Amino acid sequence: MKAIDYLVEEHDEILLFTNRLEKECLKIIEDKIINEDFFRASIQFIREYADGVHHKKEEDILFKYMEENLGVAAGKLVRSGMLVEHQLGRSYCLGIEENLNAYLSNFDKLSLLQIVVNAMSYVNLLREHIKKENTVVYPFGENNLSEEIKERIESESLELKEKEKELMDRKYELKKIIFKEQ
Repeated sequence: MKAIDYLVEEHDEILLFTNRLEKECLKIIEDKIINEDFFRASIQFIREYADGVHHKKEEDILFKYMEENLGVAAGKLVRSGMLVEHQLGRSYCLGIEENLNAYLSNFDKLSLLQIVVNAMSYVNLLREHIKKENTVVYPFGENNLSEEIKERIESESLELKEKEKELMDRKYELKKIIFKEQ
């Protein structure tokens, strides 16, 4: 299914981002300095692209059809696994933002530590989450959904992809900020 191929490609981009985020956390540990522009762009990348584009397609299209058509096992996999992890990622992103704001207002070490903790929690979560989706969730859907449902997924994914073009320009701008200092 092309829709799943696109999701896997998006995973590759998100993994590149997690690698960059990890490098920035190491810089904080080594230099005790935070790159505000990088972290602001990272928060936007997470919210607008990883969550707003990628997770939206999973939640609103693929996971919806898996839950509706593949029974209890799919429901548990989606509800108790993937959706919980999506929400956990959102929580880590909020933690990065709140602690970045706190650090920039008073430069306390605890806020700096919490930026690293939340960022690395996000990195580790997403790496494991992506591995599960690529090796378990997507193949389960692809192997068990009917051809009719797969066609609906393809159609809805293509329709959403057309709407995302504006966001892709924004993603490109964010990636320029995120990847400028390596």
